[in-house]
Amino acid sequence: MSGEARIAIVTGAGTGIGRAAAVSLAGAGWRVVLSGRRREPLEEVAAELGSDVAHVIPTDVTDPDSIKALFDGTVARFGRLDLLFNNAGVGAPAVPLEDLPLETWRQVVDTNLTAIFLCTQHAFRIMRDQNPRGGRIINNGSISAHAPRPFSIAYTATKHAVTGITKSTSLDGRAYDIACGQIDIGNADTSMGGRMKAGVPQADGSVRPEAVMDVAHVGQAILAMASLPLDANVQFMTVMATKMPFVGRG
Repeated sequence: MSGEARIAIVTGAGTGIGRAAAVSLAGAGWRVVLSGRRREPLEEVAAELGSDVAHVIPTDVTDPDSIKALFDGTVARFGRLDLLFNNAGVGAPAVPLEDLPLETWRQVVDTNLTAIFLCTQHAFRIMRDQNPRGGRIINNGSISAHAPRPFSIAYTATKHAVTGITKSTSLDGRAYDIACGQIDIGNADTSMGGRMKAGVPQADGSVRPEAVMDVAHVGQAILAMASLPLDANVQFMTVMATKMPFVGRG
């Protein structure tokens, strides 16, 4: 691949962490396939990055056929895949565990867990068979992959499970020069994470504001992971607002 642009797929690329990752990758010379449910925000990111850099493929990651179309379309356009950033995810309303509807549980599992499995399968097949062989998969875990917030059982359970997918993918990918790592993010200032500034429930039952960080720092961290040669891997990285209440008691 010497002298050739590397190809990345970013799911959930229209906003927040996915957008930040796409911007950082494009700035470093990657060509980026922007995937997400809504075409309009994807087109806005593509316009910012340039048509020679970004390619839009709207995707519903809860639909296996839509996922297949994403990977087929990427290969048809670029001929290979060097990086998959499994970023798309959803949360559930903060309700007591006993009141969470089964339908909501399944929606979170389908988006945060099953979709990552299916995307990883497709990426594996492409990376295994292409020449030069191999590639990298980065999964978006979360601080919740280590410790839950109150009333977050669906999100927390799926993010813990993502860690299992990361470890299994890392192990099974060795035979094909496929590296897999996970980035666990705490309090990035996005539409989802930015609510921390207004106050969120704490383990002691109080509601308090928390520190946040610029989401651009997350994009830079993902680029650092992606930039390594395939014989080196960041297995797990935590990037978080320095003053958020994660390390310690409380």
